[in-house]
Amino acid sequence: MSGKKPTIPLWRDKKEKAIVESKADLFAIIKTTEKLERAYVRDIITPESYEQACEKLIQQFKVLWGSLRGEVPDIERFMHEYHMSCPLAANRLLKSGLPATIEHKSRQRSNDPEAASVALTVQHFITAMDSLKLGLVAIDNICPILMDMINSMSKVQSLPDSFTPKDKAKEWYSRLYQKPANYELSEEEVRQLLYELESSYAVFLSSLKNNN
Repeated sequence: MSGKKPTIPLWRDKKEKAIVESKADLFAIIKTTEKLERAYVRDIITPESYEQACEKLIQQFKVLWGSLRGEVPDIERFMHEYHMSCPLAANRLLKSGLPATIEHKSRQRSNDPEAASVALTVQHFITAMDSLKLGLVAIDNICPILMDMINSMSKVQSLPDSFTPKDKAKEWYSRLYQKPANYELSEEEVRQLLYELESSYAVFLSSLKNNN
């Protein structure tokens, strides 16, 4: 008799194989995010490198979890099941949805020229408002625009650290980030977001004039 033990397959078909591999990818993204957050806190990685890597991980997580919601409806339960102690990753991926450099960015962090940052912010405001008016209201369309807007607004050095338009954009981003990528804003949500964007845009332009 052979002493070899029979192999136990991890999946029965291609569909199960894809799910197992996706769960492994999800595990890896969470672990990598935790290590990245700790490296940033310990000043092992530059803010620029951290921000770039974190944005990529957040987007990968969003896409992957969107395809796994049926199998993994609760990420915290998934982490508990696989004995993952990753509190920093849980906060970044599940609650914030923004790199710490953007979420807590202050004026002195920016190295971008003022004019370029202002121009980008104006562009993102207009793009966001036009997208809503054109009916492009899916989360995977709106959230990246809001993130770009928050990032560019944070680099306008003449604005105060606590600035209502930026805070409003962060609130909307955090709220929408919790939704699946294919979720579309309701008519009421579109109307409210458009109203707040138009109001914030007016405040932003007014602040620039007051600072000149």
